[in-house]
Amino acid sequence: MLKVRKSEERGIANLGWLDSKHTFSFGHYHDPAHMGVGPLRVINEDRVQAGRGFDAHGHRDMEIISYVLDGALEHKDSMGNGSVLRYGDVQRMSAGKGVVHSEFNGSKTDPVHFLQIWIQPNQVGAPAGYEEKHFDRASKLGRLRLVASSDGREGSVTIRQDAALYAGILTGGDEVSFPLQAGRIGYLHVAQGALSVNGIALKAGDAVRVDDEAAITLNGADNAEVLLFDLPH
Repeated sequence: MLKVRKSEERGIANLGWLDSKHTFSFGHYHDPAHMGVGPLRVINEDRVQAGRGFDAHGHRDMEIISYVLDGALEHKDSMGNGSVLRYGDVQRMSAGKGVVHSEFNGSKTDPVHFLQIWIQPNQVGAPAGYEEKHFDRASKLGRLRLVASSDGREGSVTIRQDAALYAGILTGGDEVSFPLQAGRIGYLHVAQGALSVNGIALKAGDAVRVDDEAAITLNGADNAEVLLFDLPH
């Protein structure tokens, strides 16, 4: 069973300096039919204008992943971390028992485009934590590269949940098939470009939930970059 979430159906927050699209209910956007998938609670596609950003604010008990698509994302937090993330960088911040952070466009001239992802952890009140890794374009070409997992395997960042996140870049005649285990949910978000997922055509910003299918097959790509979540119910 496949359930498509079209880009144009997402919630919108436009503050001038911020243009954000919400796949699931977030902030002032609330839709009971789109509250998340399994422990996946947020996929926000954010574009932040030069020199602007999110002032210091707090989080608790959430695994927060930032996936940069273009530009420079500057991060600072109460754990003492500070960095500038660029294309291919994946940041994981485990909010745990509490953390304060800020996110700003690290450029004074160009916008930054990134995905902010929230996953509920399988434990609460744990210590806060931070990790970032770079996954270059070559490592994602024509395949699904593991970028986040519960055990940090294959060089991925580690999250506190029985979930896995893969990133892939597909072009031309590429075809990739991902076996979906019984009792698991697949959720694919198209970050850029276009492709077909199990025969359904999707474009940038679209997503599809996959249940009770033997595999998720990706083909017919036009410079597509995708994120695939393997989730528990």
